Order: sequence, then structure tokens, then C-alpha cells
Amino acid sequence: MTFELSKEHQDFRAVMAEFARAEIEPYAAAWNAEHRFPLEAVKALGRLGVFGLHAPEEYGGAGDFTSLCLAIEEVGRVDQSVGITIEAAVGLGINPIATFGTPEQKERWLPDLVAGRALAAFGLTEPENGSDAGATRTKARLDGEEWVIDGAKQFITNSGTEITSVVTVTARTGTRDDGRPEISAIVVPSGTPGFTVEPAYHKLGWHASDTHPLTFTGVRVRKDHLLGERGRGYAQFLSVLDDGRVAIAALALGCIRACRDLAVDYAKERTAFGVPIGRKQGVAFPLADLDAMAHTAELLVYAAAAMRDSMDAGDRSSAAAYKRAAAIAKLQATEYAVTATRTAAQVFGGYGFMEEYPIARFYRDAKILEIGEGTSEVQRLLIARGLGLDVE
Repeated sequence: MTFELSKEHQDFRAVMAEFARAEIEPYAAAWNAEHRFPLEAVKALGRLGVFGLHAPEEYGGAGDFTSLCLAIEEVGRVDQSVGITIEAAVGLGINPIATFGTPEQKERWLPDLVAGRALAAFGLTEPENGSDAGATRTKARLDGEEWVIDGAKQFITNSGTEITSVVTVTARTGTRDDGRPEISAIVVPSGTPGFTVEPAYHKLGWHASDTHPLTFTGVRVRKDHLLGERGRGYAQFLSVLDDGRVAIAALALGCIRACRDLAVDYAKERTAFGVPIGRKQGVAFPLADLDAMAHTAELLVYAAAAMRDSMDAGDRSSAAAYKRAAAIAKLQATEYAVTATRTAAQVFGGYGFMEEYPIARFYRDAKILEIGEGTSEVQRLLIARGLGLDVE
């Protein structure tokens, strides 16, 4: 498979890079230091059309996954918190509703979400479950014409902002014939009685990203808030997760490139023993490795994105190939990003440990990339199964 970015994609990348430098980079350090969600920047991204890049055209979107990855990468080069805000808003917020929602659900929620006037979240992960998302304990039962939801979710991005309008949650709605739990997805509007957004987490990184635990106590929503078919909630989430993995890989690519560029510039300017430290192989060779990592990650990310944009709905062979490509891109790009931050911090020496330089922020932010949207171990599991290995 061969691919290249079109002239339109290259022009769009330039627009996003300029926006990131002008509207995000000067303020990112303060937002993160204050643990403040950058609401105005998010609204500006909405006006730019970023949240609609992969959304259906009939709801004001562009239907172009490659452009979404470009936007996330360029924003991620200056701040990972805003990058993950975009990724979660589209991949976990808009995508499930756009893919599985009824016409009425789409008409109700998508216009504001696509325009960036509102944000949506997806509640899958639960306390004590983590990667075992199929072990959902949250329950929902039908009481007349309403679902009654009880349970808890954790690590839910974009769930407590001023403009969060809805959270889609997975819940056990019964038992299947084989004895396994029937898991469905239900849309819960913000402010519904019994739906509590708990205080925000104190995280290692992504300090300007909104992340909360959620609790549901007798939450009642109408029967028509079921998203897609009853009992298909877990499968629905898995089907949209591949897009999220490629988008996370794009975010990681932004981190790699930022660390490479910052470290290369510093290596040219910083002198030791009478010469720039970049003259020393001990510095130059790790930076050469970073450039190779950035190049490799770029190929993986945009090959997968091109595959997604050209994939025919319902083509199982294409879907399987895309799942493999998404897992490989996510695995490699995120692990490269962690290496990139460690290398850049080493090049900067003591200054890399200081908050006045962005390296420290990238260092904190990178680790979660190997965990969110499926851990590195989960990606290896998927790749191994694609090789025909019956691995657990």
C-alpha cells in the first residue's frame, strides 16, 4: 500500500500548525500549571471545524479521518492535553453517536458536538476492571419506558466540562443465552438526576485535560436513549476503538516530533568542552534515533488513516486489516513517544527537569499514551491474535 498526503491535507496541516502556535502554545504551560481546562481554546477549535473533521457531512462534518489525525498531531506538538481533548471528543464522544445513533439521536446531539459548542464523553472503564472492559458491573434495567442505571465509571475524559452535554455509558442490561452479561450502550444527558460527576483526578500528566470518575444512582433516562441495538454496547465500543488508537498514535507522533525538534535545537546551542553538544556522538546518535522514530510513526499513522478513509463499510477483510494497522500504529508510536521524552530530557540535562521548559510537561504526558485506548499489552494481544495465535 502506498499513500501520500494530498495538497489539501498539506495545506490543512499548515493551518493547524499556525493555529497551535498562535492560540495554544503561548498558554499551554499556564493551563497545565493551573490544572485549567482551556475552554476558550476548545471553542476556537470548534469554530475552526476541528470537531467535525470525521463527522458525517449531513451534520456539518467533513468525513475525513486523515484530517482529524493531522489536527491532533499538530496540536499535540505544542500541548498534549488539548490534543487528547480533541481525540476523546471525536473518537469517544461523536463517533459512537454518529455510527450507531438513530436519526433522532443524531439530530438532537450531533449539531452542537460537531460545531464544538458541546462535548460528549464515553463511559466504559470501571473501578477494578481496567482493560477487562467486558466485566462491566454498571447495571441498567427497564422500568416501564425508562432505563434505570446504577454503577460507576472511572478515567472518563471530557465528562465534567462546562459544555459537556452527554455521556454514553455501557451497562449490563441482562444475561445472554450463553450466560455472559448482555452489555448495552445508553446515552445519559449531563445534569440528569442521580448522575454525579465526581471531583477531577490529580493526574501525573494531561493537567489541562478534563478527567473524572462518574457515579450513577438510580439515573433514569427514556427508553429511546439506548444507543444502537440492545446487547451490542461492548461490540459497538470495540468497533470505534480502532479509530481512537490511530488518533492516539497521531497524538504520540506530535509528542515525538516536539521532543526531537526541541532537543535538536538545544543540542546545536548548548556548548560543553568548547563545542556544541550535538557534535558528540553520545548526543547526536540518540537524536538520529528520534528522527527515525518520528519517520516510522508518521508512516504507520497516516497509512492507517488512509486505510480508514478508503475502507468500505461492511468489508470484513478490510476491517481486520485496519484493526491490525491501528494496533501496530498505536503500539509503536506511543512507545516511541515515551522514549522520545526520556531522550530529550537527557539531552537537556538538568534543564529538562525544570518546568520552565516544555520537556518536563511532555515527559509527564507521554506515559498515559501507552495506557489509554488500550494498553501496549492489549495492542500486542490484538497483533498476536491477527497472526493466528490463540493467546490470552
